Amino acid sequence: MIDMEAKFEKLENELKEVNTNAEALKKTFLELTELKHILSKTQIFFDEQEQSLETESYQGLLVPYEIRASGGILQLSFVAGVILRERLPLFERMLWRVCRGNVFLRQSEIDVPLEDYVTGEKSNKCVFIIFFQGEQLKTRVKKICEGFRATLYPCPETAAERREMSIGVMSRLEDLNKVLEQTKDHRYRVLVNAAKDIKLWISKVQKIKAIYHTLNLFDLDVTQKCLIAECWCAVSDLDRIQLALRRGTERSGSTVPSILNRMNTQETPPTYHNTNKFTRGFQNIVDAYGVADYREVNPAPYTIITFPFLFAVMFGDAGHGLLMALFGLWMVVKEKTLSAKKSDNEIWNTFFNGRYIILLMGTFSIYTGVIYNDAFAKSYNIFGSSWSAPPKEDKDPNLYPEHIQLNPLEHFSNSSYPFGIDPVWQVASNKILFLNSYKMKVSVILGVSQMLFGVLLSFLNHRYFRQPLNIVCEFLPQLIFLLAIFGYLVVLIFVKWVTFDASQSSCASSLLIMLINMFLMTYPKDPCYLKEMYNGQRYIQTGLVIIAVVCIPWMLLTKPFVQLYQWKQKLHKMTQHSPIEENAGEIEDRVNQHHSGTSHGESDGEFDFGNVFIHQAIHTIEYCLGSISHTASYLRLWALSLAHAQLSEVLWTMVMRIGINASLQYGFLMMYFIFAAWAVLTIGVLLIMEGLSAFLHALRLHWVEFQSKFYGGGGYMFVPFSFKAILESAEKEDI
Repeated sequence: MIDMEAKFEKLENELKEVNTNAEALKKTFLELTELKHILSKTQIFFDEQEQSLETESYQGLLVPYEIRASGGILQLSFVAGVILRERLPLFERMLWRVCRGNVFLRQSEIDVPLEDYVTGEKSNKCVFIIFFQGEQLKTRVKKICEGFRATLYPCPETAAERREMSIGVMSRLEDLNKVLEQTKDHRYRVLVNAAKDIKLWISKVQKIKAIYHTLNLFDLDVTQKCLIAECWCAVSDLDRIQLALRRGTERSGSTVPSILNRMNTQETPPTYHNTNKFTRGFQNIVDAYGVADYREVNPAPYTIITFPFLFAVMFGDAGHGLLMALFGLWMVVKEKTLSAKKSDNEIWNTFFNGRYIILLMGTFSIYTGVIYNDAFAKSYNIFGSSWSAPPKEDKDPNLYPEHIQLNPLEHFSNSSYPFGIDPVWQVASNKILFLNSYKMKVSVILGVSQMLFGVLLSFLNHRYFRQPLNIVCEFLPQLIFLLAIFGYLVVLIFVKWVTFDASQSSCASSLLIMLINMFLMTYPKDPCYLKEMYNGQRYIQTGLVIIAVVCIPWMLLTKPFVQLYQWKQKLHKMTQHSPIEENAGEIEDRVNQHHSGTSHGESDGEFDFGNVFIHQAIHTIEYCLGSISHTASYLRLWALSLAHAQLSEVLWTMVMRIGINASLQYGFLMMYFIFAAWAVLTIGVLLIMEGLSAFLHALRLHWVEFQSKFYGGGGYMFVPFSFKAILESAEKEDI
C-alpha cells in the first residue's frame, strides 16, 4: 500500500503540474487570440477613419479620434478590449449614462466562439473600442469595463505598430499551439499508462481493505503480543489451512509460526455444500427456500432428478422438449465462450446460470412426450396401432367410416402398444376423457410417492440428531397416517388397472367415491361401480380409518407429555443428589439448563408445557390437513399437462392447418409465412410462457409438498473469505 501511495502521489503531482501548465498556456493563448481579434478589428475602424478624413466636406463631420474645434483639431484617447456579447447592450448604456454621452463606442462581433481556459465552455464575444478625452473619463471608462468584466488590451496608435504587433501575436500563437498539443500528448500518455494499471490497483485496494476488515475482527492479546481469532472452516480443509499458514509464515519471513487449533463449541455451525457447475443451479433452488440446518438432509441431490421429471410430466411434449434440450445443450457446449462475454441482461444471465436445469428439463420432456405419444400436437405410429376399424367399403380397405365408435372387445388386438399411448387416441373424440383419467391417476401416484419419500427422509434427520422421541412420536404416526389413506388409494389404482378390462368397464369402481365412502363407512351395492372391489374390503378400510384416526392423538399428545415426564424425572434426580442447603429454585434452574434438546418450550432456561403443546398441535393439524391438500395439489401435474397439450393442438389447428390447406398455386408462399407465425407462437407461448408456468409449479411442489415433510431450512450459509467473491460483489455494485 505504501508503494501504491508513492505511485499515486507521483502521478498526482505530475498531472497537477501538467494541468497547471496547460491552464496557463490556455490562458495566454486566449489572451493572444483576443488581442489578435482586437488588432484586426481596430485596424478596420482606423481605416474607416482615414477614409472619412479624405472625403470630409462642408458638413463639419466628427471623426473617430479627432474633434474639429475653433482652435483646431483635438486628439482623442481610446481603449480597446473584449466583452461577452450578451453584456454589450448594458455596457453601452452604462457608458452613455456615466460619461453623459462624451464617449464614442465602436464594436464588432467575433465570428468564432472562444473557449474559456478554466471551464472549457465556449462563448461569443465582441471587440470594442472607446474614444474619449481627458483622464477623468479614462478612469470612469476603465471602472465600467472592470465592472462588466471586460478585458482591456494595449492597442498601438499607429498602423505600423499595430501591424508589427499583429505579426508578433500570430507567431506567438503558432508557438503556443504547438506547445499545447505537446502538453495534451504528454498528459494523454501519462493517463494511458495509469489506465493500464488501474484495474490492478482497484483489485489490490479491495483486497487490502478486505484483509484489514477481517483483521479488525481479531482479538489482540497484549500479554502474548499476538492476534487471536475464532472462525469456521470445513474439517476436510484443516490440513490445507495449516499448510497455507506455514507457507505464509515462510514468505513473510516471520520467526513466530501461526497456530491453528480445533475448538469445541456449542454454537450451531454454518451450512456449506460443496457444489460444481452442474449441481450449483439445483442447490440454488433449494437455498432460495431456506438454507439447511447444519448436517440436515439436503434435498438438492434428489431435486436433480425429481425437479426436471415433474416439470416434464406437466410439459409432456417430445417436440417442445427437443427444442428446450437443444437450447440447453448449446449453452452447455458454449459455456466457456458465453461466460467470458459478461452480459448485464438479467434474463439471459438467469437462463445461462440454469443451463443444466434447462438441459435436463428438455431431456425429461422428450421422455414423457414419447410416453404421451405427443410431439407438436401430433402422434407417431411407430409400432403399429393395436386398434383396427372395419373398412367402409369392401373394395377399398383403406377407407374408413367418417364417424365410428370402436368397441374394445371387437376392434382391439390382444397385444397392447409396446411403449406409451396408442396413436389412435390422438384422433379419438373421447381422447380427453381417456387421458384425463390416466394422467390424474399418475399424478396421484407420483405425488404420494414423493411425499412418502419426504417422510422417510425425516427419519434420517431424527436419527442423526439423536431424537428418538421424534421418531416414535412424529415419524411413525406420520408414515402410518399417509400409508393408511393415500398409500391405500395408490394400491387401489393399481388394482383397478389390473382387475378391470373392457368387458367390465361399465362397472369399474369409482375410486373417488370409494375413498369418500371409506371415511363415511358406507358400502352401497348399487350401482355396480360402487360395489366392493375385493372380499373383506369394508373391514380393511374400516381398520385403516381407525388407524389413521389413532395416529392423530399419537402425534398430538405423546411428545409433549413425554417431554414433561422427562423434565420432572430430571428435576427429581437433581433434588435427590443435591445438598440440603440448596433451595428448590436453584435446583430447577440447573435442571432447565441441563434439559437436553432444542424444544420450542424452552425459553430462557424454562420448560413451558403450554408452548410445547401448542406447537405440537399446530404441527399435527398442519400435517394431517396438509396430507390431503398436498395430494390434491399434485393434480396440477395432470391439469398443466392437459393445458399444454390443448394449447399445442389449438395452435396447430388454427395456424398451421391454414398453410397446409392452402391452394397449390400460392401454397408455398403462404406456408412460408404461416410456418414463421407458428414457430414464433410455439417458442413464445408454449416454450417460454408454458415452460415458465410448469417451472414455477414444479418449484412449488418441491418447496411446499416435498420439503415440508422433512426440511427445516433454518440454517445460515457458510461464507468463506474469498478474494474472488469480494471482487465480483464489488463489480456488481459498480454496475
